Amino acid sequence: MPNTTYLPMFPLEIVTYPTVGLNLHIFEERYRNLIADANNTGINFGIVPVLENGQLQEVGTEMKLIGIEKSYDDGRLDIKTMGVRRFRINSYHHLYDGKLYDSANVDYLVTSYEADPELYQVITNQIQMLFDIFAIDKTLPHIDETLTTYQLVPHAALNIEQEIQFIKLDKELERQLFIVEHLNDFIPKAKEMEEMRVKVQLNGHFRNLLPPDLKEYP
Repeated sequence: MPNTTYLPMFPLEIVTYPTVGLNLHIFEERYRNLIADANNTGINFGIVPVLENGQLQEVGTEMKLIGIEKSYDDGRLDIKTMGVRRFRINSYHHLYDGKLYDSANVDYLVTSYEADPELYQVITNQIQMLFDIFAIDKTLPHIDETLTTYQLVPHAALNIEQEIQFIKLDKELERQLFIVEHLNDFIPKAKEMEEMRVKVQLNGHFRNLLPPDLKEYP
C-alpha cells in the first residue's frame, strides 16, 4: 500500500535531496506562516521544483526544519532545513485547510541505496577534476558507508532539468551512472569554457609567448 499523506508545499525553482541540508531566506508571508507552523508543531513540508515557465513538477523532497537561525524585525527569517525523503504529488490544493500556503496529497517513494562502491570513487575523481578546472577550493564528502549520490550531486553541475530527472531515479546505481555519464560529457565542455574565459580575460594584456620551433615550412 502507498504511504500517503498531506504535506504543506513550498514550490521553488530548485531541486532538493534527501539527507542534504538547505539554508533558506524566508520573506513571503505565506511561507513565514508555514515555517511558524513547522517550528510550533514539528510538521515537515515539501519542496517541489518549478520550472521558469511556472510548470510544477510531480516529484519533490520532504524537508524538516532544523532551526531558525535569524529572525528579522520585518518578519523575514533565515532557516536551516534537511531533506528527509522523496514524494510524488497525487493532488495539489491551494490554500488548503484555511492556511496561507498550499498543500498536496503525496505518496512517499521507495528509494534504494544499493550501490557500486567503486563508482563513488569515480564520481569524486570526476568532481575534483571539475573543481580543478574552475579553481574551486572545496572539500568533497568522505567516501564511507554513509555516502550516497545525494551528497555528491550538488557538486556535479547539473542544470535544473537534469536535477529533475535525477530526483526521479529510485535506485542508487542508476543515480551513480547518471552522474558518471553526465560528467563524462560535461568535463570536456568545461575545459573548453575555461580556456575561452582565460583567452577573453587575456585579450589586450601584454603576453609573453614563446614562438614554436618550426622545423619545416611547406
